[in-house]
Amino acid sequence: MHFKEYPYHYMTKSGIINSLAGLLLLISSCTSTSKESKRTTGRFAFDSIIGIKYYEVKRRFSTGLSFNELGFQQEPTWIIQFKDQDSILAYSPQKKRMQSFFLHYDHGDVYNFAKEWFRIKKISKDSLVFQRLHLTGREISKDIRSDVNITWYAESYIKNVLKTTPTELQRPTKADTLYIQQLAEKSNRNPGNPDSAFAGREPVEFIPLSKIISVKKISTVDRLIGRTESYDYLFPRYRVDIVNAYDNFGYEFSAVVDQKGKIYLGKFQPGSPENYEPRKKTLEAIINVYLQNLLKVTPGKTLGVSHSSEINFIVTGRKNGQ
Repeated sequence: MHFKEYPYHYMTKSGIINSLAGLLLLISSCTSTSKESKRTTGRFAFDSIIGIKYYEVKRRFSTGLSFNELGFQQEPTWIIQFKDQDSILAYSPQKKRMQSFFLHYDHGDVYNFAKEWFRIKKISKDSLVFQRLHLTGREISKDIRSDVNITWYAESYIKNVLKTTPTELQRPTKADTLYIQQLAEKSNRNPGNPDSAFAGREPVEFIPLSKIISVKKISTVDRLIGRTESYDYLFPRYRVDIVNAYDNFGYEFSAVVDQKGKIYLGKFQPGSPENYEPRKKTLEAIINVYLQNLLKVTPGKTLGVSHSSEINFIVTGRKNGQ
């Protein structure tokens, strides 16, 4: 079943003439296509690249960067190999082996395999370029979710021509580093502001300095709803338990941790408008008395650069250790 991508346009007389001219041009171009880009019935012909193993070497937004302003990093991880015209092998990190997937052709240059949609932009024996697509219903999303270009290099091209390794090619670029430094400078000028904070590729770390407090980072990965490992650094969550507290309590709130490890209160649910200020004072006291004093705080980092990042807390207190 095909999904919609292009709207239907009414054809004028001049439009029909232009279309016929375009058709003649298309027929002419089809007779002169190279072996590596030859199509059959509108599809790519993969004969010339069947059996070649390709390593994903870069995954970039249209900016040319692998990071966006939220701190999300596009990481190249795919290894693929065309098996035949309708199937493809892809490496599974979980099973640590290549798995076979049906290569479904939809329309135009759009294909699906391994539960992902791609627009094929280039194929050759040395490299492949795909655009990763996100679908909303049956239509391609026209936002950042489809703003990703993936480049693969053939194993032999990496080894014999570039004389390097996939790992070296997958490293962040100097442009990525410069961009992160710029984001960090902005966030550090407004350390408690969540709007300028961004996710640390290495999330905030807490080390207890007392036996009365414990911290656990909670994983939020849920593949059934599409929540991948990236959520664990984009939206880090921590469970903090305190014994011998001043009272029994349980609160959930967000906070910003700046480049020096200082914790700023973020969003919380007051319960009622009139309870906002009392709740705010209570949470700030918990941060200043317990979290800031009883924990060693290491700020979030990206590419070795410390910066402000937003996190989420679940904090419970038990009076007299009960």
